[in-house]
This record gives sequence, C-alpha cells and structure tokens, in this order.
Amino acid sequence: MLQETRLHRIRALLATLGHVSTERIINELGVSRETARRDIIELEALGAARRVHGGLMALEAEPEPPLSVRSEARAREKRAIARAAVGLLKPGQTLFIDAGSTTTMLAEELRTMSGLTIITNSLQAALKLSAAEEGGQLQNAIILLGGNIQAGAQETRGELTVEEIHRYRADVAMLSPTGIDARDGASSFHPYEAAIARAMVRQASQTILLADHGKLGHGSRMQYASITQIAMLVTDSGAKGTQAFAGLEKVLPKVVVA
Repeated sequence: MLQETRLHRIRALLATLGHVSTERIINELGVSRETARRDIIELEALGAARRVHGGLMALEAEPEPPLSVRSEARAREKRAIARAAVGLLKPGQTLFIDAGSTTTMLAEELRTMSGLTIITNSLQAALKLSAAEEGGQLQNAIILLGGNIQAGAQETRGELTVEEIHRYRADVAMLSPTGIDARDGASSFHPYEAAIARAMVRQASQTILLADHGKLGHGSRMQYASITQIAMLVTDSGAKGTQAFAGLEKVLPKVVVA
C-alpha cells in the first residue's frame, strides 16, 4: 500500500475517532510497527495531527473537561442562560434535556415551574429535579432514560438510551452542545453524546440550544444538528463580543441573549 493511501486512511480514522493508537493503525492497515511510526511522524510533519504517547490526536480533537470542572467555568453566564431558557417554556409541555453543565443548571431552574414532563439522560439533572422531602409532591413529571453507565459518568448512554428516546415525542429539546457554528450547526465531542442529542432533535418539535459565548463559532468532531434544525439559540451577553455572533444571528430564526 502506498504511503499516500495509508495517510489518507489514517486521517479518515482521525476524523471519526479524534485519536488513533499505533496499534489500531497497525491492525487497520496491516502494516509493521516501523511503517506505522513513519506515517505518524509524517502526518505530524504535515501539520495534519499531533503525535501523542501511543498514537495520534486530531488537532481539533480536544475533549471537554469533566462535568465538575465545566460547572465552574462561566457559571454566572450559564445560570443566566438557564433562567432565560425557563422563560421560553409553558406548563403542559414535554421537554428533552441532555447531560451537561448548562442543562444541569437548567434542571435547577425548572423547579420553579410546574406541569412539565422532563425526559433526560442526566443523573445530575434528574437529582436536581427530584430534590424534595421524601414523600413530597414533585411539581413536574421526571423521566430518567435507561442505558449504560460508565465509571465516573453522570449520564446514561448507549443504544438502549437512544432506543428509549424514540419512544417519546417532545415539544422542545433543550440541549447544550460542545460548539455551535453558523455553517456546521451543533456538535459534540463524543459519539455517544452526539447520538443521544441527535435522537432528541429528531423526536422533538423544536430544538433550542443553550450555549455560552465560549462555544460560539466552534465545532467538534460529531455533528448532531444542522443549522436548519435549530429553532433558537440562548446565549449570554458576552456573545455580542464574538466574531461568530453576527453570523449565527443571520442564519438562526431567533437568538436570545440572557
């Protein structure tokens, strides 16, 4: 196999996975370790990837930090976004929310409302929504989606979770992406997060994105909603100082600045 062909295949793997180990290159391409090493060096020299211990990392593939860390970042802005988002809802609606720091704050704010049915894969959101004295009455109906839970995870995920989402229809999906771009729409870093968000978008009549200004104009490796599938963006006042804001205002039906 020519090196040009090998490099093309490795770049395709990087585009899908974000990180490719040396072992995977050897197995996928059927090459020796020395050949894999040379290809890794070449891709780094071309500026197509970054060499890391044990393989390659796509240049743009920087995973989000853990939820506990993200919750501290731009907390004031996320709180403002969550409060503005609650103002868009009406009693009687069914709502999807995914797992994220902003949607966890949204869950806290949703306790000020009543008469909603809230469907989520977020353990933290479900706990916030159900916080009450034992035997007390909840203001909203809470449905926690089943699925797999990995070590340290605060959400359910996997095929079972996606299948459960397709059992429901929602009026609104309120989702917190890794990034939103005027051309490429909403995206997540992890494939399992994108699969859940994509299913929620499909099963909801309207999709509203909750994204602080640091996410505007950025994309991640897994798109889950095109720009035409997004009805509204709720962001914070810092968004007006970003280059991406004007572009998003042009292509989205509505942008709310909290």
